[in-house]
Amino acid sequence: MLNSTSSTLSYFILGAYLHVGNLRYLYFMLTALLYIVIVFVNLLLIVVICMNRSLHEPMYMFLCSLFVNELYGSSGLFPFLLTQILSDIHTVSPSFCFLQIFCLYTYASIELCNFVVMSYDRYLAICCPLQYNTSMSLNKVFIFIIAVWLYSFVKFLITLSLALRLTLCGNILDSLYCRNYLIIKLACSDTRVNNIYGLFAVVLSVIVPLFPIIFSYMKILHICFSGSKQTRQKAVSTCTPHLVSLLNFSFGCFFEIIQTRLDMNSVPSVLRIVLSLYFVIIQPLLNPIMYGLQMSKIRNTCKILCCYKMLTIHRDLTLT
Repeated sequence: MLNSTSSTLSYFILGAYLHVGNLRYLYFMLTALLYIVIVFVNLLLIVVICMNRSLHEPMYMFLCSLFVNELYGSSGLFPFLLTQILSDIHTVSPSFCFLQIFCLYTYASIELCNFVVMSYDRYLAICCPLQYNTSMSLNKVFIFIIAVWLYSFVKFLITLSLALRLTLCGNILDSLYCRNYLIIKLACSDTRVNNIYGLFAVVLSVIVPLFPIIFSYMKILHICFSGSKQTRQKAVSTCTPHLVSLLNFSFGCFFEIIQTRLDMNSVPSVLRIVLSLYFVIIQPLLNPIMYGLQMSKIRNTCKILCCYKMLTIHRDLTLT
């Protein structure tokens, strides 16, 4: 199916990169440092959750899936971005471009679907505590996680297959990385099917997941206002990082949609670059920090792990 695209061009040109001269080495170091921090904090929390039996609970399993997705999404962009920063010619092959689109768009879908199952988990824990253990067993948790990833992959494979069949009449993408809508805009063949399925996919990816999230939090808010002080504290402590993360992701997606659908030529180039990278950079950094600081079990486990490592290092130094 790649032949329809690759028969008309051999590469895409990414037109949003600015000529910065030797400053590119500074930007490369800052971007590399940011990627290392993202990988480290997400990987740390994945290891903490997996290795600590006290964290083998539904909420933490969903968080583990979320952190794995942050690694998946950031790895779909950062290595490519680092290569482009040092390059004088900003081109990318069609096959790699579509692979990047698949990674970033499935990352966004998995992120939102994770928020759905996490909000449902919090609804059961706060509103139906007596039924929680039976309604949210570990077997059901793994089924939810597999369903989230499988659903996102299959849904976007259809979008990707529709884009691959198009004949393109241009190869310049006004972006730092590959975006599906920008490629469709280059098509000189009929794109009605793409546009219709695109609207359908937006409904499946955004509108449908919002209903269970809104329902869950309306129920939780009702319990907060009518329940005891202890119930309110539990709801606030477990739901605050989730809500902050959800709002941040929503802002990032909003910026992404605005950038691809509207004419942004009047917006300063630096601001456009910042907005285009917002949801792929801030989200993988915010989630582990928010959950690591707010969730007492994770925070305490990280403290114990750090103290143990420091004691081990001190002991080894003393022995030598």
